[in-house]
Amino acid sequence: MGFNCGIVGLPNVGKSTLFNALTSTAAAEAENYPFCTVEPNTGRVAVPDPRLDELARLAGSARVLPTQLEFVDIAGLVRGASKGEGLGNQFLGHIREVDAIVHVLRCFAGGDVTHVEGDVNPLRDRDTVETELMLADLESLEKRAEAATKKARSGNKEAKDELDLMTGVLEVLRDGKPARSLGGTSEELQALARLQLITSKPVLYVCNVDEDAAAAGNGFSARVADRATKENAGCVVISASIEAEVVGLGDEVERAEYLASMGLGKTGLARIIHAGYALLDLITFFTATSKEARAWTVRRGTLAPGAAGVIHTDFEKGFICAETISYTDYVACGGEQGARDAGKMRQEGKEYVVIDGDVILFRFNV
Repeated sequence: MGFNCGIVGLPNVGKSTLFNALTSTAAAEAENYPFCTVEPNTGRVAVPDPRLDELARLAGSARVLPTQLEFVDIAGLVRGASKGEGLGNQFLGHIREVDAIVHVLRCFAGGDVTHVEGDVNPLRDRDTVETELMLADLESLEKRAEAATKKARSGNKEAKDELDLMTGVLEVLRDGKPARSLGGTSEELQALARLQLITSKPVLYVCNVDEDAAAAGNGFSARVADRATKENAGCVVISASIEAEVVGLGDEVERAEYLASMGLGKTGLARIIHAGYALLDLITFFTATSKEARAWTVRRGTLAPGAAGVIHTDFEKGFICAETISYTDYVACGGEQGARDAGKMRQEGKEYVVIDGDVILFRFNV
């Protein structure tokens, strides 16, 4: 199952530099001028998880396969993007396809990097991009509401229910608020997600600061963090220049020493990856054999057959049971056999909700 985060923001805020560091490649061209990114660059990155290495050690696994997130570097948006400014329509189309939005904001002054608005103001930049996304959703939804209205008049109940939802979302958008602010029950949120609106997607703000502010942030990032708290959004402070430097270092020891010298415990990239994982409400379960130890990604609340289907559709179709050991018990008992002997392995059925850290062996018959 693939999950992806779209990296958005105004031009020249550090999106492509961040993407390059995330994917440890030079796939995205980072240049000091707007619109150097036209087609979205895509890269998959491993989700750091020390539990996987421990499972591999105990299982004697020949190889280790971490779970991954996909990041998409989307070209910079500008004021008027919803009307096509700066190739806006093309870029907005790319954003609609991602699961979550990583909004990079420039939170450093000075330097020779041109700012398209003339000065540094991350909250204004945030509002500029958010406004364009809301306007794009508003235009799209108004057209769809017209079609739904015609169907609803003919007595189509499904169209009426959809129109009721659209009407509520349109009121929110016209009030200058993103679709995600509508809230609702789990079922209502699922219905909202089916509308595929840009502003219904969860948001993680990434404050790109200069090197001196990487550890503690600065006044700009503090204001963004306050806004993120009010929106129930995520927020991470990084220095894209530091992250690019770390990628170029030779080994983990050298990287750790460099980070320590900058007052950092771990890379901002690791924090972004984990924050993106949390933003999408994802959890990890594991499979561990002598052949391989592997992490798998599912949404929180996934039932055992659905988790089995992430590995292979046949596992879900012919699901019998999930032989499950918690990560804590697996480690405490020294591996699978020890957990079996201690009675810590459970046979779970079709209604079992997978828990983060579960080590599972699926039984199936096709």
